[in-house]
Amino acid sequence: GFAMTKERTYTISQLAREFEVTPRALRFYEDKGLLTPQREGMNRVYSHRDRGRLQLILRGKRVGLSLIEIKEILDLYKVDQRAQAQTALKKYKARIVALEAQREDVDAAIEVLTDSIRQLESFLSKPAAPAAIANARAFEAEAKKRLEDAH
Repeated sequence: GFAMTKERTYTISQLAREFEVTPRALRFYEDKGLLTPQREGMNRVYSHRDRGRLQLILRGKRVGLSLIEIKEILDLYKVDQRAQAQTALKKYKARIVALEAQREDVDAAIEVLTDSIRQLESFLSKPAAPAAIANARAFEAEAKKRLEDAH
């Protein structure tokens, strides 16, 4: 006989657990129109489609797309899957360019810090000059005197 196959559904806590996000995050995506769960009484019921959309949202966030960009990609799905694929492709390529620029900045910063560390370690590995030791002792004595005067 013919049996109606009920589509697999998910609760907010099931999806939150599976994707390691908070229920609050899921409600936020719903407020922004990214997810549209059905309601059964007070409970949200997420479809297989909602689960797929959540996967795309989280992937987009992980690579640094804005929620507006993610929504644009998701909304195109209903209209035209080829247009959606082309839009996603363009946005993904743009993110790679931006991330590569960030990587260059990060590499440059690491280089500067590494050089500075080398110089500081080299400086600190040499014994202090007698004048520097005398200055440090004078500074300590002055600081100690200030503390005593304060009390």
